[in-house]
Order: sequence, then structure tokens, then C-alpha cells
Amino acid sequence: MLQTAAIFLDRDGTLIEDVHYCKDPALVRAFPGVVDALVSLRARGFRLVIITNQSAIGRGLMTLDQYEAVHARTLEVLAPVEIDATYLCPETPEKPSDRRKPAPGMVLEAARDLDLDLSRSWFIGDKSIDVQCGRASGTRSILVLTGRGTRDDGEGAQFVARDLAEAAEFILKQSDAS
Repeated sequence: MLQTAAIFLDRDGTLIEDVHYCKDPALVRAFPGVVDALVSLRARGFRLVIITNQSAIGRGLMTLDQYEAVHARTLEVLAPVEIDATYLCPETPEKPSDRRKPAPGMVLEAARDLDLDLSRSWFIGDKSIDVQCGRASGTRSILVLTGRGTRDDGEGAQFVARDLAEAAEFILKQSDAS
């Protein structure tokens, strides 16, 4: 059976506005163009997987229930797009974890769970750890400038995009060329 390619997506600063340790669903706002970009990627057969570090849980600044409420709201604002899966790492940076980005654990777990072809997949995020995670897991990476990252954080990325819409356009052009 042929494995499917995926788009791995950081959440805060990539799909939705980065509200420091967001625990209020009312603060969830998708960036302009995100839904259309995800629809176009889905239409080309890509699976969509959110990969998110949420150290506020490990720090005791947010409960798992608060995270779940924000995540549910995120999925609502991304409708009608179906997100195939979400992988969460609640550990703090001080706690060793093979799942916390930039480590590739969550991406590798998703690849096993969803039978994904990482060599045909992409990781899109707004920080250097997202680019590093993509590279460590065997995907191609794109840095978007909608969150905390700067152009310098895109070292090692295949592309630095203004936003998710431009990243999706780049991926679709690359898919056409191959």
C-alpha cells in the first residue's frame, strides 16, 4: 500500500495567533488565508497533522482541560478542514523528551499511526525548532513569519514564507514539478 504524504503543522503562530500560553478559547483566531490554504493542501491529497509543544501544562500554568477547550475551538475555526490528528507534548524544555520539538518523536509517532511517507511530507512552523523538527524527522521544512520566528530562524528550511497561504502555494508548486 502506498504511504500518504502529510503536512505537519505547528499550531500557535502558524495556524492561529500566538497568545502566550493561551487557555481561553475566546482568544483563538486563525490567521487570514489559513483555512483556504489547508483546503487546497487537503484537495491535493495531503494528510494534515498538528504537532504542538504545550509546556504551559507541564509548568502548571494551564490544565489539560483548558488545552482541550482551546484545541476544540481551533478545530472549529479551521472548519470545514478536517485535521487528521494532533500530537501534543506537555513537557517543559527542562525535562528530557524525545517528543518535544525540536525532537522528532511526535512526527515519527504520527508517521507510524497514520502510515505516512515522511520523505514526501512537509513541516510548517514559525520557529527554528519547527524547522529542526522537520529536518530531524525526514520531512522538508518551511518557516512562516506569522509567529515568533524571523527570517534567520529559517536556516535549513526549504522556504521561508510570509504565511501559511504562501507556504501552501510553494508546496503545491513543488508537487506539480515532481
